[in-house]
Amino acid sequence: MKIIGTGSALPSLSVTNDMLARFLDTDDHWIQTRTGIQQRRVISKESLKELAVKATQNALDDAGLTAADLDYILCSNIANNYVTPALSCIIQGEIEATCPCLDLNGACAGFLYALDIAEAFLNSYQDKNILIVCAEEPTRFVNWNERSTSVLFGDGAGAVVVTKGTNLKALTLTTTSKVDVLYYRRLLENTPYAANAEGTEPLVMNGRDVFKLAVSSSVADIKKVMQEASITCEDVSYFLLHQANIRIIDSIREHLSQSPDKFPQNIEKYGNTSSASIPILLDELSRANKIKSKSMLVMSAFGAGFCTGACAIEWD
Repeated sequence: MKIIGTGSALPSLSVTNDMLARFLDTDDHWIQTRTGIQQRRVISKESLKELAVKATQNALDDAGLTAADLDYILCSNIANNYVTPALSCIIQGEIEATCPCLDLNGACAGFLYALDIAEAFLNSYQDKNILIVCAEEPTRFVNWNERSTSVLFGDGAGAVVVTKGTNLKALTLTTTSKVDVLYYRRLLENTPYAANAEGTEPLVMNGRDVFKLAVSSSVADIKKVMQEASITCEDVSYFLLHQANIRIIDSIREHLSQSPDKFPQNIEKYGNTSSASIPILLDELSRANKIKSKSMLVMSAFGAGFCTGACAIEWD
């Protein structure tokens, strides 16, 4: 495949660390030194659907295509107001596309999982143009009375349009089932046959285990795709990592012995936007003309499951 268009959309409300300190036992210094986050965008007046549609339209415009040109829509999403229909179906109707669509939940690694599915579709079917849109609102399932998780997340949407090409040089996905490390459960309806139904609880995260799994998995995935693509760190222009925590990003960078300028970031502005973080970052870099033609990009993401993925792709 090759990427021919990028787009993103963010909520209008920016919530700073000082704003959180008004009702949480925290302050700007505590948050910044532990996460690298200064502010995050939070859905207030908008809806996730609106952000997803805006990111989609921006990506289509960038690609010079219309919704009628799409052969498939893949949407990465963890949770939204609709359990069914899929968010991809809602997006399809809003943009007046006629192609089939599918939701997937690869947690924060969802963008990489969607790239893998898109590559398979492009190779196996007559599909020509595939939209990947990652739309997430993790601020809706954290405990806003508890600082360890609520300070980490922000909402947003990022999208890319991919088509047939030879720019994807390598891609790897891994899953290590460790549910208790990071999870979010929602309430199901009662039935007369099931007792003690489990209720909704805010996101649960074991920060130490997440850190260890994220760093070790990301480093292993990155080394694997570089080996499969027959490239070295010196051949890579940018490492685009999931924007989860600045300490995780720095630790991965140090394991690879690379300079900070190869690891662009926007976590200080947006926080952890789950699977949307890499496409949002990619869109920002592209629109700022910071990625030169033929540049090699290595992307890496990690999330609940524990799901991880990485790819090496040449910028066209």
